[in-house]
Amino acid sequence: MCNVISSSTVTTSLERRNEPEELKKLVNLKQFKAENSSIIDNLLGLALSLSTLLVWPGMLTIPLLLSSSYSPTSYKSLFPSSWYEYHDFSTTPKPLGLSLGIFAVAIGQCFVLSFFYLYRYGFYHMYNNNNKSFPTSIQMQGAPQYDFFDGLKTHLSQPEGFVLLTIYLSGTWMCKLMPFSYYSFEGGINYHKLFLCLVLQDGVQYTMHRLEHVVSMEFYRKSHKPHHRFTNPRLFDAFNGSMYDTICMILIPLYITACTIHCNVWTYMAFGSMYANWLTLIHSEYVFPWDFVFRRLGFGTPGDHHVHHKFFKFNYGHLFMWFDWICGTYRNPQNFTKKVFTKNA
Repeated sequence: MCNVISSSTVTTSLERRNEPEELKKLVNLKQFKAENSSIIDNLLGLALSLSTLLVWPGMLTIPLLLSSSYSPTSYKSLFPSSWYEYHDFSTTPKPLGLSLGIFAVAIGQCFVLSFFYLYRYGFYHMYNNNNKSFPTSIQMQGAPQYDFFDGLKTHLSQPEGFVLLTIYLSGTWMCKLMPFSYYSFEGGINYHKLFLCLVLQDGVQYTMHRLEHVVSMEFYRKSHKPHHRFTNPRLFDAFNGSMYDTICMILIPLYITACTIHCNVWTYMAFGSMYANWLTLIHSEYVFPWDFVFRRLGFGTPGDHHVHHKFFKFNYGHLFMWFDWICGTYRNPQNFTKKVFTKNA
């Protein structure tokens, strides 16, 4: 009997001694799983952040797909030569290049707006390990609250926006007001000229923008002030202003750029799409993953443009901050983080 009790006591004692070891193993296993899960989440989060960059080549979809002679979607395979070849430029311009150019901007907008919808509603933040499932707003007061599709409707229906731009493009193309090179389908995108077009456009736009602010208060009230009612702008406010503002700050610079830098239809198409879509993105109410790098390079970001909408007298540039740097009108949003803008703006 004593032996049985003694044996039972020893067994119980050994089991109790093993319990902490089993618990340690269990805790270690949970920690290992948590660490692995955290690493996987970090990698997925990084992959999603990097995937946001696809919106930029997405803006060039149409000229990239159609301009290469080696592509199955080459314009030569899709359209008869009579639609794009010119033997005598005294005839009425053919509308194919114009139609494809407008289509290129529209497809670029599809990429930008689809990206922004997913970004706004947290798709690219689902694997954040800081439990933050939505993007960071630019301003301390938070992003404006609105229904996405109401904003989209406003964005696309503004007469001073894409409607006026389409009229301008159609008029200058069909009335042969563009240099002859723009009607040529030969070659692909000339990236050097594309870059020059973006820089010149922004330089002339910077000048027109400053003039609108200072030349005449009466003209400013009629032209640019309607756009400045948005002191905490959202992406859909990009082309919400006035007819005068669009003519002075967008159409005149566009025509000066076209007459100065002669390129083919694919480069013009790429320029138009990248310009319109980048202009849309800098009005975003949220910080984008690429903003830190862009600011270091002097490329325009939503934070930079919010400085202009908030204070009116700084950051007149749009795509580039270089002209503000040169003229002393640049202010980094980080200078106002404690009062107006969030830490990452």
